[in-house]
Amino acid sequence: MTGFVVDRDEARKALQGLRSTDGAAAEAYARAVWSVLVEPGDGAAGELIAAHGAAGALHVATSAQDEEVRVARARWLPRLRPEAIDAVLDAARRASASLIVPGDDQWPERLDDLGVHAPVALWRRGGGGTSDRPTVALVGARASTAYGEGVAADLAADLSASGAVIVSGAAYGIDGAAHRAALSTGGMTVAFLAGGVDRAYPRGHESLLARIASTGAVWSETPCGAAPTKWRFLARNRLIAAMADAVVVVEAGWRSGSLNTAAHAASLGRALGAVPGPVTSAASAGCHRILRDYGGVCVTSAADVLEMLGRDAREPERLTDRTDDTTRVCDALSPRSARSTAEVARRSGLSVAETGAVLGFAELEGRARRDDDGLWMAMHSRSE
Repeated sequence: MTGFVVDRDEARKALQGLRSTDGAAAEAYARAVWSVLVEPGDGAAGELIAAHGAAGALHVATSAQDEEVRVARARWLPRLRPEAIDAVLDAARRASASLIVPGDDQWPERLDDLGVHAPVALWRRGGGGTSDRPTVALVGARASTAYGEGVAADLAADLSASGAVIVSGAAYGIDGAAHRAALSTGGMTVAFLAGGVDRAYPRGHESLLARIASTGAVWSETPCGAAPTKWRFLARNRLIAAMADAVVVVEAGWRSGSLNTAAHAASLGRALGAVPGPVTSAASAGCHRILRDYGGVCVTSAADVLEMLGRDAREPERLTDRTDDTTRVCDALSPRSARSTAEVARRSGLSVAETGAVLGFAELEGRARRDDDGLWMAMHSRSE
């Protein structure tokens, strides 16, 4: 067998309408071919591409005299049909999808942490999804409860409002609730599918996926026309985990596929959390398993997730070094009698300068107010 050779001019022509640049057209086309030949996460293909480049690896894989990949070749070559490759490219053009490959500006570099199991290429609908902003994966059961969907929506909305990107899998239940809440705040959300980006799955989320693509991105490593399968769902989960800085399982049963995402997050060193539920709820058994067996962070609010990201959403708690002083100053204030800064200082045992600074922060926090004469009063009655 003569090895497959990629012609640069033919590659450029074949990729028209699928890429914003003609640079490295041969490599990009070879990666498009690889996405047709292999199932997601094929480590043998990843190793071959790392060693020879995508075009070179394609030649090696199709050369009869080369025994380096003899076993893997047996599963790749049945898919090497020119008409199948052309059909994928045509379907991508009809869906207004783009081909994104490593080295492109739009390539999500977080995925490189997957090593030889990283995608050989990605297909994308939409123009967003590669932001440098913190990214949080919110995942969970399709058969979710009202409690789970409510928590997912609250987390997604609050995290989006704080500037985080929400990533999930566009499934019914927790995924859909997270995407919709992020969109409702005007935030960015991205979805990873287990099938081609030209096939809305689930069908009932066709309009949701269109909304996601309009402001963020819908991604898949499987080519257009590919159907989602159980294996592809599991393989897709590693992309969700790798794309995120933190992964939060909102609601999941004991054997939920979300635990697969959690395992990938743990192996990649991503921050991992889970939302607790009623101990009697089977829908939360997987979350409790993450908290117990995976060392997950107990997540009860967006503030917990931001802390996982190394940020603190609790503004007053940023002043922890002033907490004791603030308490002393507020204790020295009265909700009925206005007092000067000097009087508050005398009562609190602090210097006038220290008291003035603490009073300024207390005013910002809504715990103290200053009248027109510059005198201070407490905003609320103190507990006796």
